[in-house]
Amino acid sequence: MISADLHNHTFASHGTADAATMLESGRAAGLEWFGLSEHAPLPPGFSCKLYTGDLTVEFPRYAAEVLRLREAGEKGPRVLLGMELDWIPSRLAYMRELVAAWPFDYVLGSLHHLDGMSVGAIANWGPEVGREERFARFAAYYYEMAAMAKSGLVEVAVHPDFIKLRAFADFRDWLALPESRAPLEAAVTALAETGTAMEVSAAGLRQDFAEPYPAPAIMRLAAEAGVDICFGSDAHAPADVARPFDRLADYAAGFGYTDSIIFLQRQRRRLPF
Repeated sequence: MISADLHNHTFASHGTADAATMLESGRAAGLEWFGLSEHAPLPPGFSCKLYTGDLTVEFPRYAAEVLRLREAGEKGPRVLLGMELDWIPSRLAYMRELVAAWPFDYVLGSLHHLDGMSVGAIANWGPEVGREERFARFAAYYYEMAAMAKSGLVEVAVHPDFIKLRAFADFRDWLALPESRAPLEAAVTALAETGTAMEVSAAGLRQDFAEPYPAPAIMRLAAEAGVDICFGSDAHAPADVARPFDRLADYAAGFGYTDSIIFLQRQRRRLPF
């Protein structure tokens, strides 16, 4: 049984509940560890149309609330303070300041932007973007993941094939090509060598393609490289907390994994599942 969910959001960004309500869902699910990991404020020049509030204002409020819950130590899951940091290599100083600003238990690293392009925006994957360009983006994405791991700023690479969101069929075809091997191996090698964990995420199961993040081919390479994993629901609503973790456990076990990683004050702890 998976006992920790490290990836949960609140209404500070585009979730539907506050931290306490999300925690209550973790308690109802029988979790032992519950990580709140709100999106970090984006630097000037970057934006996300999904965010309903101003994270420069809302994130400090979120962090204060999670710290209060963490210190209260009420019965139920132990609370962990996390942050989902957008990897934007042109803004390294900005990212370092964010990571140092609060006493995080861990920082999740996500690649929502690639060379300034929003990876998740439907408009950036229209028919005018040919397969050659799409394949080049996929490769660049994994070289950036390697750089993110080597930066030392994050403990976990989350939804590690998020780039398939708007181009699932092309991404699946790219994975089958010999030329995908080099960028994928660069990423998993960097994760293994730096001790950066890889998230196995339920979020993909809620998409039309109904496949966890990451795809089986990437899970296989990660297991062969000795990359540790953690589990996350990427819940933005109470109903998605720790669901469907039974499927995630079976998925990870199919690649030989028997335990996962959590972080307390940025120090790792191993949990069997």
